[in-house]
Amino acid sequence: MTQKSKIKEQLEEQHLEKLTIKKLQEIAAEFPHERAIHDMKKEELVDFIKQTKGIKDEAPAYKHKHKGKIKMAKPELKAKIRELKKLRLQALDSGESKEAVTLRLHIARLKKLSRRATVVT
Repeated sequence: MTQKSKIKEQLEEQHLEKLTIKKLQEIAAEFPHERAIHDMKKEELVDFIKQTKGIKDEAPAYKHKHKGKIKMAKPELKAKIRELKKLRLQALDSGESKEAVTLRLHIARLKKLSRRATVVT
């Protein structure tokens, strides 16, 4: 096999989005085109190559959905901290050390939030 054919095989195996613009331009130069390749942006190059090769866009398998921040007032945070402290003491008494550690970390995070929170009146 020649050097170019080996490179082509490697490039086809990689995802087009991960390639640099230079590599995408090299791939796109092999196909007939109406518009100048060096003027295209990366997204346009990827779309052009996918159209000419007949590749359909694959949807990502799983996309993490952002839940958003829960905003609480300072008194609500303090009440939640007190509640979690009671649960932590119960976990320590019953011997659930892992649960106690996770509760301790949750309490610490809420304390940091309460220091930054402004008092809503």
